[in-house]
This record gives sequence, structure tokens and C-alpha cells, in this order.
Amino acid sequence: MEQDSGVKPTSERHVPVLLERCIALLEPGILAARAAGRTPVVVDSTLGMGGHSEALLSRYEDLHLVGIDRDTQALALAGERLAPFDGRTDLVHAVYDEIEDVLDDLGIESADGVLMDLGVSSLQLDERERGFAYSFDAPLDMRMNGEDAVSARDVVETYSFEDLARIIRRYGEERFAARIARAIVARRETGPISRTGELVEVIRDAVPAAYGKTGGHPAKRTFQALRIEVNEELTVLERAVPASLGALSLGGRFVAMSYHSLEDAIVKREIVRLSVSTAPKGMPVELEEHKPELARVTRGTEKPTEDEIAENSRAASARLRAAERIRARR
Repeated sequence: MEQDSGVKPTSERHVPVLLERCIALLEPGILAARAAGRTPVVVDSTLGMGGHSEALLSRYEDLHLVGIDRDTQALALAGERLAPFDGRTDLVHAVYDEIEDVLDDLGIESADGVLMDLGVSSLQLDERERGFAYSFDAPLDMRMNGEDAVSARDVVETYSFEDLARIIRRYGEERFAARIARAIVARRETGPISRTGELVEVIRDAVPAAYGKTGGHPAKRTFQALRIEVNEELTVLERAVPASLGALSLGGRFVAMSYHSLEDAIVKREIVRLSVSTAPKGMPVELEEHKPELARVTRGTEKPTEDEIAENSRAASARLRAAERIRARR
């Protein structure tokens, strides 16, 4: 008799964030491709465990899905989940700022939809040994791609006080950044900080006792900052958003979910830049090359409803933006 391994199927381990809303925003691009007589192509540029991709492939039987992820473990799990759609998927180990190269290598001219679900994935949070979560004691790692050279332990043990304070303040938006950085530097003089539990203790001792009662877990912002630094998340995102928007076909839709203000600001900036006229002030007629490339689909950021948060608590901090390509790339 085969024993139960205790490992849940991927579909049970992962509830996609804002699933129905994302599909509704992507659908016009899919329908536009159909109307033009093309096979619709959607790029899930942060594939994760494939929840959004599975729903899209199930709902649109002619859809071709390109899934991109830097995490080889996520790609393997998503591959198992999407196996019933073999022949309609291309799953690629890459970082999402490489979207144009990925499409070019696959011989795909453009995408009718691009989905970004930013930040840390459910898999990375749930796999304790990956070291992303401050609630579990684990090796201090935080690499989305385990093949990368620099881990969170490397950052904590080698960065100067000034650099630690800078990244914790900037990427974690942490008001006690200097205190925490100073405590890390002092603590590592007595021995290595190699585990998440050790780092949490350092942070707890560095901040006021009441801080965790009002601002959430006292290590939350520092862990966010370290994760962003290790994976160069904002640097990659600054390249990935314009590349993704540039990869869209006419009528194609771009949908991005952000989980903190730094991510959302980058997404917003690029959408706004391409959705306004570049005509010089005072020009009596707007020339074609000055017209906006994008139309904003969402007004500002859309936030989850109470029902969506109840369905998946990780949706609570999600902020959604979407845009449609209405003119060829400049």
C-alpha cells in the first residue's frame, strides 16, 4: 500500500491572489488576439506555483501560456500543475526583466497579456528552509534563485553599518533602521548570524518593546529589505516593467500586483509615463508619434475586497494596476 507523503498537491498549497480580477483585466487582450485571427499569448512573468496560469489555460482553450520564474523549485511544481496543458505552455527559467529575450527565443513576436505578481511567493514563504519568513527558524538565505551567489547571511555578515542602515531604511521603510543595523554589527562580533531566529532576536532587542504591538512583527520590514537586496528586486523591476509593456501587442493588457509602496511606485511611474502625450506645450496639433502608447485601465491602484482577503489573507496588502497598449511602441 502506497503511503501518504504528507505533501499537498500544488493546487491545494497555493490560492492565487485576486484571481478573478486578474483574469477579467487580461481578458480583453485575449479576445483582441482572437479577433485578429491570432493565438492569444499571455506571459505569467512571475509563475510561482502556477495558480493564475492554470486558471487562464482552463478558461481559454486556445491560449498559449509562457511562464517565467527564477526559482527552479517553483518551475518544477508549476510544471506538474500545468502538465495537463502540455503543448500550450512554455515554462522558462529566467528573471522577468528578460521577457523580451524569452519571447524572442520562443519565436513569439509579442504578448497579448503580461501578468506580474510581485514580491515573495507563497512557495518561498511556506518552504521554511528557504529563510524568507521571520516566523520560522531557518538558515538565513532568502535567495529566490538558489544558484545566486549572495544570500541574506552574506548581507548581514559582511555589509557595513552604513550599508545595512541604508537598505533597511530604503527597502524596508524602517524607522529604526540605524538601531537595527548597529545591533547587527555588534552581534556579529560575537559570532555568526546564520539563522533567521538569531536575526529576529537581534531585531527584537534593538527596537522599543511596544513597536511590535503597533507596527506588526518587529522583523517584518528588515526581512523585506534583506530579501529585496539579495534578489535585487527593485533594480530588476525597473527594467522589467518597461520591457513587459514594450512586449505587448496592440490591445494587449499589462496587469501588476504590488505588495508595498516601493514596487507600486515603479509600476505607476512607467504606466503614467507611457499613458500621457509627449507633445510639446503649445503645439496646436498632436502628432501621431506624440500620442500615448498606453491607456490606464485601473484608476490608481485597486485594492482587494473583504471577500478577496477572506479567501486569501495574502491579498490584504495587494495593490493592482493595469494598462492596455493602444499605440505601437515609440
